Amino acid sequence: LSPDPGSATLPLMAAKTILCIRHGESTFNRAWRATPVDPLHFDAPLSETGHQQVREARPTLADVPVEIVIVSPLTRALQTALGLFGDHPRAPPMLVAHLARERVENSCDVGRSPALLAAEFPSVDVAHLDDVWWHAEGEADERGICVEPLEAVDARVAEFRSFLLGRPERVIAVVAHGTFFFHLTGRHLANCEAAT
Repeated sequence: LSPDPGSATLPLMAAKTILCIRHGESTFNRAWRATPVDPLHFDAPLSETGHQQVREARPTLADVPVEIVIVSPLTRALQTALGLFGDHPRAPPMLVAHLARERVENSCDVGRSPALLAAEFPSVDVAHLDDVWWHAEGEADERGICVEPLEAVDARVAEFRSFLLGRPERVIAVVAHGTFFFHLTGRHLANCEAAT
């Protein structure tokens, strides 16, 4: 997505640089590492470790000339974006984009209504989101979850890529999710890892 995808630093003369940031560790991530069974943490928030990861990453982004932050509407991504950029020197605006959500595979990937998100995150505009903005089509499994087909993820990622390329900003931060970024970039990002 940037002229030098393997670079750890932002090229100053790039026509457009996309900084991909995976959210910090969530309560789902923590539970899954202990026992790889869905702990039924719907729209899982950051764990204490995740909050610490965000605090530690914040100074490394202070000098990055981010013009806009595009963030998934899932709670762990919103918490990460606000923690990283809420007091950023450039005060970049945040745009909540349902296209950047995670693939629905587990409970953590099932979102919440805009009304609930607005109550928890009053500084972020979520009024444009549909009441159900995550994948909820098809037959639900035994957990009550409608797993998102890979073809749907690939189509959504392609739409998101076009959306990014059409943006006027030169330096864009995207705060989203591991599987989403793998489909977007082909890379696996660790919790709170940032890559261009």
